[in-house]
Amino acid sequence: MPRSQKSNLCVPEQCQQKQGETKGLRGAQAMATAKEEFSSSSTPPFGCTTQRKPGAKSCSTLQGTPRALFTPTTSHTRSYAGAKNKDEKRRSSSQEQPSTKRSRKDPLTKKVGTLVQFLLQTYKLKKLVMKEDMLKIVSKKYKSHFLEILRRASFSTEVVFGIDLKEIDSVKPSYALVSKMDLPNNGRLSRGRGLPKTGLLMILLGVIFMKGNCASEEKIWEFLNKMRIFAGKRHFIFGEPRKLITQDFVKLKYLEYRQVPNSDPPSYEFLWGPRAHAETSKMKILEFLAKINDTVPSALPSLYEEALRDEEERARATVPDRADPTAMASVVRAPVPGPAAPPRPSEA
Repeated sequence: MPRSQKSNLCVPEQCQQKQGETKGLRGAQAMATAKEEFSSSSTPPFGCTTQRKPGAKSCSTLQGTPRALFTPTTSHTRSYAGAKNKDEKRRSSSQEQPSTKRSRKDPLTKKVGTLVQFLLQTYKLKKLVMKEDMLKIVSKKYKSHFLEILRRASFSTEVVFGIDLKEIDSVKPSYALVSKMDLPNNGRLSRGRGLPKTGLLMILLGVIFMKGNCASEEKIWEFLNKMRIFAGKRHFIFGEPRKLITQDFVKLKYLEYRQVPNSDPPSYEFLWGPRAHAETSKMKILEFLAKINDTVPSALPSLYEEALRDEEERARATVPDRADPTAMASVVRAPVPGPAAPPRPSEA
């Protein structure tokens, strides 16, 4: 075989990993776009007012500025994947400018961000979303673009915050907001202010799945850096990412964070935790990643086949083995008692 052709070939697993990394990069870009739409709204996040009182902190201090989503920082606790070199910082800065200009030119982006914040506030209050209320948010000027604005807002709400918008009544149009997982306090983890963290957890589970069900800490941060999420730098949606990932998600048993055996110096890796296995599945995570990348799960054959096997194993685990009398005994109904015996005649 000619050398030029041979060099283009790779082992199927390696090809699959490269395809997964490409999908992951597109997913990071999609999340960045969705977060840009969310942060483009002039409406401040929950509880943060535009009127400043003496001694009060500004919205940017409480929640972080939208620009912080895309601008790398030099003060990381631990730096990974290009966060150290200046060339990548220049590249990140140059990539930021077109997206910023594009959001300013697109009048719908601001409306999408406003609608996303309305959806999140409604979700926090555990109320139904009425179409008539969303039309008021969009305003008459953009009523003809309502479906496009709703589509983009729904996408942002799903991929960034892990919340699905589901229609429950088509006659009197109303929607329910449903979290993809059961994180405490509607995904905010702690009581009070904050935004749902479910979307980030779904992304992390997807990266772990794509990396063979075990992802090194370095690979996790490589991916997060592409989303402008850095260890040691507070994020206005996800808070302090390192604490969230290595402590909060681990304590809740959504992630397992362990030291790689015999590693010197010590290195760490992530796996799915038991609660992640209980609340979601590989197929659901793959469908989530496919939606972010505007494709279908079968576009990644190896991952799709593994997800199918996982579904089959889950199905078998929920159905008792008919050949096992012990398993069948647990599902056999107890005998229905017959009519009560007539009382004996009393003795004279």
